[in-house]
Amino acid sequence: MRLSRRGLVALGLVAALGALPACSKDANDSNTSGGNKVEVFSWWTGPGEQEGLDAMIADFKKNNSGIEFVNAAVSGGAGTNAKAILANRLQANDPPDSYQRHAGLELADDIKAGKVSDLTYLYDQQGWKDKLPKGLLDAITIDGKIYAVPVNIHRANLLWYQPKTLQAVGIAAPPKTWSEFLTQAEQIKAKGKTALSIGPGWTQKHLLETVILGELGPDAYTGLWNGKTDWKSAQVTAALDTYKKVLSYSDIGSAAADWQPALDKVLDGSAVYNVMGDWAAGYLANTKKLAFSTDFNVVATPGSEGVYDFLSDSFTLPVNAKNKAAAEKWLIECGSTAGQDAFNPQKGSVPARTDADKSKYTDYLATAMKEWQDPKTRIVGSLAHGVVANNAVGTEIDTALGLFIQDKDSGKFAAAVAKAIQDNK
Repeated sequence: MRLSRRGLVALGLVAALGALPACSKDANDSNTSGGNKVEVFSWWTGPGEQEGLDAMIADFKKNNSGIEFVNAAVSGGAGTNAKAILANRLQANDPPDSYQRHAGLELADDIKAGKVSDLTYLYDQQGWKDKLPKGLLDAITIDGKIYAVPVNIHRANLLWYQPKTLQAVGIAAPPKTWSEFLTQAEQIKAKGKTALSIGPGWTQKHLLETVILGELGPDAYTGLWNGKTDWKSAQVTAALDTYKKVLSYSDIGSAAADWQPALDKVLDGSAVYNVMGDWAAGYLANTKKLAFSTDFNVVATPGSEGVYDFLSDSFTLPVNAKNKAAAEKWLIECGSTAGQDAFNPQKGSVPARTDADKSKYTDYLATAMKEWQDPKTRIVGSLAHGVVANNAVGTEIDTALGLFIQDKDSGKFAAAVAKAIQDNK
């Protein structure tokens, strides 16, 4: 899901966008009753995700033998290229029959523009509301309606480390709070190592949400996005001050180019900890061929034990889908136990449903599945990965965070975020 982040799309892609044909039908003329073909648009072309999509397509075809599946996946840019092409198609009123988005407010612009259909009726028909955690349902419900079907769940609030490195610096266990992290960081510094490795801007935003979550707790953290927590309050300022202290023990001055090389510093022992989502497990186990719990291990980020800071891939039903009936069948596949169990073991994520087959998930995924299915687990949404803030707010936070890293003015940053949220309601 998060293989890389690129700020620019290649000039060749821009040229390709200009060459795409406009929609040949008026929006009211589209065939919404078609059922013999479905075009599904995603960015799932990389290792793991491609195999997962193929497995889900195979299950779909088994259950819908009369429907031709058109895989319109676009590679490159961890979704950047796909999103650019999709934007052009939506603007031209020529949408695919279903397309991928991150669950949550990343979809808000499409909803506001009237590009996607309300799928609440499908949730009621399929009984999905009883199979998804309340925290997830709350996060994907916008103004009382649900516009996408989540296929998987990734967890953002994770702290990765190597047991042998902890032993080498004389630390018995990872920190339970950010205050404990800061104490450990002094000990790590005295040993000549970096306490926390970090990557580019988006990983710094990812770290920010985990520090705020750990300092405020899930209720106040969620309140930052629904208006119940004041960004300019003393508790938020204190959390931001903690974030500054955490950064002071990182290698931000020589930040890695992306999350993989930042994590590599933990592997080579020059850094002790790294905050990253659970896609890191696939990188460590599959790419680096390391053994979970012995060669590498993971805990919830400080202060967030029992909390699942989630992000999710989901699929939509565009308003002008040419093959609505077939698209509904695809969405039913996405929301089904069989579909999610076909996809997620390959992708390295867990199903959104709480009734999935636990036997299919091993090593890290077994621990993730246990927590996700535990009714006591609190669910909150990720900032850095599109759940709790729409695109406009996310962009303004990126700008404000870049300044905050430089000037370290907690009050100024909090005021900027509060204004961004107010201005983009």
